Amino acid sequence: MRHFLDIHTTSPKELRRIIDTGRAIKEARKGKPKGALDQETPLKDHVVALIFEKPSTRTRVSFDVGVRQMGGSTMVLSGADMQLGHGETIADTARVLSRYVDLIMMRTFEEDTLLEMAEHATVPVINGLTNRTHPCQIMADILTFEEHNGPIRGKKVVWSGDGNNVFASFAHAAKQFEFDLVFTGPPPLDPEGSLDGLYSIVRDPHEAVEGADLVVTDTWVSMHDPQSARERRHNQLRGYQVNRALMDSAKPDALFMHCLPAHRDDEATSEVMDGPNSVIFDEAENRLHAQKAVMKWCLES
Repeated sequence: MRHFLDIHTTSPKELRRIIDTGRAIKEARKGKPKGALDQETPLKDHVVALIFEKPSTRTRVSFDVGVRQMGGSTMVLSGADMQLGHGETIADTARVLSRYVDLIMMRTFEEDTLLEMAEHATVPVINGLTNRTHPCQIMADILTFEEHNGPIRGKKVVWSGDGNNVFASFAHAAKQFEFDLVFTGPPPLDPEGSLDGLYSIVRDPHEAVEGADLVVTDTWVSMHDPQSARERRHNQLRGYQVNRALMDSAKPDALFMHCLPAHRDDEATSEVMDGPNSVIFDEAENRLHAQKAVMKWCLES
């Protein structure tokens, strides 16, 4: 049984296999309507539980569509729908769900919740996001980069903004896929200490992006942040906005990514998001193909 819990807990060889599978799945679907089945249906007769303790658009839709295209069916569950939100232990929930479904995807707050689910489940568990990491997003990002600019190994990736959970998965990927990762942002928003050694820090954003092959950012504020926190974040991060001037400091063919949803003209300008270097909608689409490859990998013996 294989869980997909984090990029750094999956070997480089297996990560490469997932990326290559995702590319092949995408290629094989060209010209097909969205509701058509894939050429291969590894989820035929399988049921996948999609658990959302955090709200979602891309994760929910991409996993749901992906399961259906691969021949399976889904059960979409929220914390409010489950006894998990009313006192039942995670371990008991994992044991019960494993009797009903073939695969569990979980989008939750605390990493420990995900890890406990995986420890007690007898079916594969996939990390759809935690407060600490977002591995499925970065698998889609690697797939997107490579379909536009070739192998990511040895390339320079610059993250501008907050050292959040998406950055953490980029840091894990930097080691596994062997690319250089630079963080540029204010010291109060530096990444967590466990990631030290996986990236370098350059405070000046224009200096940071010199020679960059990819520039990445993420939203400055969460939908749950109070107004006071939003104002503080804007003050801290205003100098790290990805705008045309910043992209001009990178390589001419440097790509721009944002995992979405975005607050346009905050963390990145609309000019950049809609510009020739932007691949944000390819990136969003590739969540579908990368996650299908992850699910296929989890169910392979």
